[in-house]
Amino acid sequence: MRGVPFLDAAAGRPASHTPVWFMRQAGRSLPEYRALRGEGSILDAIKQVDLSVELTLQPVRRYGVDAAVLYSDIVVPAHAVGFGIDVAPGTGPVCAEPFRTAADLQRLREFEPEADTPYVLDTVRALAGELSPDVPLLAFAGAPFTVASYLIEGRPSRTYEHTKRMMHTDPALWHALMERLTQHAVASVSSQLAHGGRAFQLFDSWAGTLSRADYDRFVLPHSSAVFAQLKERHPDAPGIHYGVGCDHLLESMYAAGTTVLGLDWRTPIRQARTRMGEHLVVQGNLDPVLALAGTEVALAGADAVLDDNDGHPGHIFNLGHGVHPPTDPEVLTAVVAHVHERTSR
Repeated sequence: MRGVPFLDAAAGRPASHTPVWFMRQAGRSLPEYRALRGEGSILDAIKQVDLSVELTLQPVRRYGVDAAVLYSDIVVPAHAVGFGIDVAPGTGPVCAEPFRTAADLQRLREFEPEADTPYVLDTVRALAGELSPDVPLLAFAGAPFTVASYLIEGRPSRTYEHTKRMMHTDPALWHALMERLTQHAVASVSSQLAHGGRAFQLFDSWAGTLSRADYDRFVLPHSSAVFAQLKERHPDAPGIHYGVGCDHLLESMYAAGTTVLGLDWRTPIRQARTRMGEHLVVQGNLDPVLALAGTEVALAGADAVLDDNDGHPGHIFNLGHGVHPPTDPEVLTAVVAHVHERTSR
């Protein structure tokens, strides 16, 4: 019986070819996305089921990737419970009233997916019926730290001043916030898996701003709780743990209990396996900027990633971060075809 390439690789089993998907594969780099998406907040677009289904499927058709990732955003749960966060075009998540005191916990109640985001579950159900059995739908959520940083800072930050201040001056409030966001992440991913998702990714995009000591003290217990609870509820659904600039945190991120460790473009795959064991299943890690340099450069970069992996079955090919908006879709189409052809077994 033929396996599903993405699920085989996630389990460290030989697949018919190395599976490929791209973070931010449904987005501004696709002309068909720009033609359909329109203006306004992504959070409004996500509430339109037919639109979300189509935007999720567009890159699967265009690129021939081996997984679809739900068209959504990491702040959907916080937005849905009425915290007051939005995604400003060109800026990112913004809060008019950031999370700063214990009273703000009242604005961030527990997340109930069936009541709060029925449109997400309708989208997941529809996609499960549309996608080929060979192309699993990936659920996702923001990790507690990254979502907390947006809620506390009120907008994307370079310094994470308020976040780090809360960690060190009010750890009780910090951990209470992280526990609430753990509940959000678990409930969100679990609901997506229950309605048709087959794997998931936890995005801790900005954890790299932390030292190893601060990560282990203030973040690791909560990320570990997310993976532990999801494994208990959905033991067959592989999870991916990913962050940017996290080379110094990889051992801790892996220890959180993930199935697959996402690498950005700065960490060689061989080095990661030397550090964490030859059994390590990795995702990555072509530098997304190389895709801006044209097909020849991108394919050479893809070959370097495949050489680095050295035929290990536990490899999901991806970029080391999301697709940049100016990327030519034809370059990514060529990358997918090249990886499939070179690794076909």
